[in-house]
Amino acid sequence: QGQLVESGGGLVQAGGSLRLSCAASGRIFSTYPMGWFRQAPGKEREFVAAISWSASLTYYADSVKGRATISRDNAKNTVYLQMNSLRPEDTAVYYCTADGRIARLRAGTGDYWGQGTQVTVSS
Repeated sequence: QGQLVESGGGLVQAGGSLRLSCAASGRIFSTYPMGWFRQAPGKEREFVAAISWSASLTYYADSVKGRATISRDNAKNTVYLQMNSLRPEDTAVYYCTADGRIARLRAGTGDYWGQGTQVTVSS
């Protein structure tokens, strides 16, 4: 078993940047693909980004491509999401997720989820 804890959310003006962190407890995460989803009020949870366990592969939603960078530090069991040029439509609760299979993770059916961190972008 393991646990994911997100941090780094907050209030930022449009055009600003944030770096979200997800700390994973449990050694399994060093071999697991990890990723980020987000859910805005009244909307379904949507995929944002994912990264393979070796960090050799990364995936991004079209809505954040070019503005987001996902990375990981397996020695620290932590995955990061750097978000730049933030827009009001990026406002959402951001969730960290992990699963042994990246296809399941990207589909939003991963086994492990954090509690989420709120990101609010003001115009």
